[in-house]
Amino acid sequence: MTANTDSPHTDARPDMEIFLDRPLLARLGTANLQSGQPHVTPVWFLWGEGSLWISVYSSTRKGRELLANPRCSVVIDVDESGLSLRAVLCEGTAELLAGPTDFTTAMFTRIYSRYLGPDGVLAADPQEWIHSPENLLVKLTPERVFTW
Repeated sequence: MTANTDSPHTDARPDMEIFLDRPLLARLGTANLQSGQPHVTPVWFLWGEGSLWISVYSSTRKGRELLANPRCSVVIDVDESGLSLRAVLCEGTAELLAGPTDFTTAMFTRIYSRYLGPDGVLAADPQEWIHSPENLLVKLTPERVFTW
């Protein structure tokens, strides 16, 4: 396992950038403030400008927990032999951006297009998600990054 404690803006490894460009599922870890109980859920993501971008609804458990406690972790991994990089773990404090705004709409569209394609993102469900005032854009600029 390799730790990278420098800013990902200045020290992102090229193989990490290539790995995070793949439309893999990430797992977002949040924690309940009262009980401390961890909660991990699969999410779609986008890596760009040194940050992970994730869409969450404010009414979901992960959304409520991030609103109460923005400290979180995200892991993206694959089980493939022969790869030089098989996992990235990012830890830090999330910034939550409420929408819809031009920026959040554009970012939600980019995230959903990675997984649904340019035509799939035009369907009714993703369009509803993109424009929902309940949809929060999570920006996680990692304080610590681990790769292995």
